[in-house]
Amino acid sequence: MTKADILIVDDEANTLASLSRAFRLAGHEATVCDNAARALELAKSRPFDLILSDVVMPNRDGLALLEDLKNAGVAAPVVMMSGQAHIEMAVKATRLGALDFLEKPLSTDKLLLTVENALKLKRLEVENRDLRSRVGKHEIVWSGDAMRRVMAQIERVAASEARVCIYGETGTGKELVARTLHEKSARRGGPFVTLNCAAVPAELIESELFGHEKGSFTGAAQRHIGKFEQAHRGTLFLDEIGDMPLAMQAKLLRVLEEGEVERVGGDKSIPVDVRVLVATHRNLEDLVKEGKFRQDLFHRVYVFPLVLPPLRQRKEDIPVLLKHFAAQVCSQNGWKPVPFTAEAIESLQRYSWPGNVREMRNVVERLLLLAVSGEVDRSTVELALPEAQSGMPSGGEPGIGPLAPRVAQYEREAILAELQRQQHHITNTAKALGLERSHLYKKCQQLGIEMRAVRGTR
Repeated sequence: MTKADILIVDDEANTLASLSRAFRLAGHEATVCDNAARALELAKSRPFDLILSDVVMPNRDGLALLEDLKNAGVAAPVVMMSGQAHIEMAVKATRLGALDFLEKPLSTDKLLLTVENALKLKRLEVENRDLRSRVGKHEIVWSGDAMRRVMAQIERVAASEARVCIYGETGTGKELVARTLHEKSARRGGPFVTLNCAAVPAELIESELFGHEKGSFTGAAQRHIGKFEQAHRGTLFLDEIGDMPLAMQAKLLRVLEEGEVERVGGDKSIPVDVRVLVATHRNLEDLVKEGKFRQDLFHRVYVFPLVLPPLRQRKEDIPVLLKHFAAQVCSQNGWKPVPFTAEAIESLQRYSWPGNVREMRNVVERLLLLAVSGEVDRSTVELALPEAQSGMPSGGEPGIGPLAPRVAQYEREAILAELQRQQHHITNTAKALGLERSHLYKKCQQLGIEMRAVRGTR
């Protein structure tokens, strides 16, 4: 039987004691509560797998609690129980969203079977939701040897609980690999939660990871559940961990060692069962030597390194990627399929793809919009991506081809190099280049530089 985290609500102390004992003997976790108001508080603060509630209770009864839970957006399935059951009560509970209705005295076997059925239903709902969100979006597309080696490593490590450190340039698909590791693991029925450490201001990252209590700081108008609690019994993916502030690294290390978090402004530790995957485009070993990344945290997260090759090193994958993205874009827009000519594919294979697979997705959409002849040919590629037509790879001969693409390539490479030097901080990059932030934004859009992973964008 799968282990479950269950909230039991009943105003009778004997019932709470006997039910919690039965659940714990069966390997589940049980939290008890004797009134509806407190139950609602607990359900909003923590993701239970199942809520088991009595109907007849003083002040606010179980049916009222059921309505409150629904209005608060609590997703946990609810099973009602009562010693005064009748058809009308059961019908009302079902209409309000109860998963089942049990009559007291309760049979332990019936109770445990109900829990198992609730867990199976929840697992199916999660899988269906994930499947719908993944269709056409979360699929690793490859055909060559470079990615074959990566996929073999993913298969090897996914089923374990080992922490994986995913290395790769911006746009190589690090989050996609993390999702794949989650979906191939024993935790695939649990949540997959992400946090980009480079995109969250230093003063807010602790709250994002661990949550906070109402009133714990200015602007904390209500309790916030952090990423670790959200990922309970699932996977937490920390992207760009190399950009995490040193002070936060120490707190993260404690959570990884002890398996519990404490919300900002809170006074109790909350156990969390989470597999942590991390990713970075930076060399963590160099950061350790420079004193910018804790060595003890490095050894905690660097259990299994997984290196993603840039697109320029997997050019044999370009034809299948083009086909995949073209089908995706056409499906999303209701367009007829648009083929790529052999000459167009050859031109695109000559391009260096500094923005990697993420850049390719954007370029494919641009190509399809410009393909007026019913196919993407070499002239379409030249119009959408002059650098590909001229055959100039990043760092190649700058004196070849027309002036416009040479200027565009120089600007692109200068901006990408400065972004790298400024650790992808947009404000600092704009200052270093002597540009207004808005001007830099426009330049990046014109040159196809992806901005979603860039810091300092707010």
